[in-house]
Amino acid sequence: MARIAGVDLPKNKRGEIGLTYIFGIGRSTAKQILDQAGISHDKKVNEWNDDELAAIRNFITDEIKVEGQLRSEVQMSIKRLLDIACYRGLRHRKGLPLRGQRTKTNSRTRKGKRRTVAGKKKAPKK
Repeated sequence: MARIAGVDLPKNKRGEIGLTYIFGIGRSTAKQILDQAGISHDKKVNEWNDDELAAIRNFITDEIKVEGQLRSEVQMSIKRLLDIACYRGLRHRKGLPLRGQRTKTNSRTRKGKRRTVAGKKKAPKK
């Protein structure tokens, strides 16, 4: 079982894919890590020996911000936007999309489940 940055990597996946299970590491960063450590991209996680695992672990801890450290940095960035009350901060506060997407029909992910608002009642005719 390979454990890096507090995350158990899946044993039967290729190293390039397995590393993406760590928050903050995508495909391109995973390729860069494996190149730096001198490990084949096609080698599976359970085939890594202790030296290769140590090389990967050292590179990640020294060079890349991952997991808790990265999550706290992202939260601090959002808090800063909220504090200075810029447009993006206000959108965060209201729970709306930040990057110019339409909100009349889509954006259900940010807004949550639909809340139906009753329409106006028509006045009776005399």
